[in-house]
Amino acid sequence: MRRLLGLLVLAAIAGLAAVTFLWWSGGADKATTVTVREGATLTSLCPSLEKQGLIRGNCATYRFFAKVLGDSDGIQAGEFEVPAGTSGARLLDILQHGQPVQRLITIPEGMPSILVQEKLAANPNLTGPAPLPAEGAVLPDSYGFQKGESRAAVAGRMQAAMTKALAELWPKRKVGSCPVATPEQAVILASIVEKETGKPAERRAVAGVYCNRLKIGMKLDADPTVIYPVTKGKPLGRRILKSELDADTGYNTYRMAGLPAGPIANPGRASIAAVLDPEPNRYLYFVADGTGGHVFAETLAEHNANVKKWFAIRKARGEM
Repeated sequence: MRRLLGLLVLAAIAGLAAVTFLWWSGGADKATTVTVREGATLTSLCPSLEKQGLIRGNCATYRFFAKVLGDSDGIQAGEFEVPAGTSGARLLDILQHGQPVQRLITIPEGMPSILVQEKLAANPNLTGPAPLPAEGAVLPDSYGFQKGESRAAVAGRMQAAMTKALAELWPKRKVGSCPVATPEQAVILASIVEKETGKPAERRAVAGVYCNRLKIGMKLDADPTVIYPVTKGKPLGRRILKSELDADTGYNTYRMAGLPAGPIANPGRASIAAVLDPEPNRYLYFVADGTGGHVFAETLAEHNANVKKWFAIRKARGEM
């Protein structure tokens, strides 16, 4: 009897040792990345964990210990870094409560959709074809994604973000400050503002100039609207040709009063907000000041004087 009891005790000790080894001992001998798809469970993921050498024993054993000794929370979707020597217990905790690897793709303010498409296509961690979003439909920002996610899904989030931003900003517009009748028109004008100034402090002033022009039926005379049909928003890399200034493209604001046929880029939230609440100025003109900003004028005579100063600066730099 004592011998049987002793054998049972030894068996229990051996079993406890096995549990300790399988559950709390280290797994792979090098750091490993684990990708968990949306909707995955420990059962569906376990064969991959076993193949990567992250668990001791087999899947059935690991799932049993996870159920008996682990937390009952489900595993998260995402990409997780598992350090070398991570135990089975710690592995489960990482999958359930760890911080997923954050991968970001950044769309700068004013990036045209053709470059958004190229940026999505060039990212090796995304899959599937890269769609070409409608111009002005993407909200510039940094977007997180999971390795292996589709490019279409990421593009969809970018467009959903713009839809949400417009829904938030449009009701807050200063009515009567600018003759844009719809959120879509606001995006068109904001895309011009985005292309005309890189200085955040100038956005409302530039928006004020264009809103003033729209109010009196004056042409916008915006160079970026001439360039857009030629390059689809990519840099022109040369001076605008006279034939391009004369071309009737639906976008050329040197030929027509009012807004162009559509956006010429994807404007950021700040430029849209500037159009919906422009600076209440009386400016009708602006030209570069040589510092990366602009100097503004109310009259053509003032503007011509400012243009002469700008030409003198360019001449001194050897640009003319």
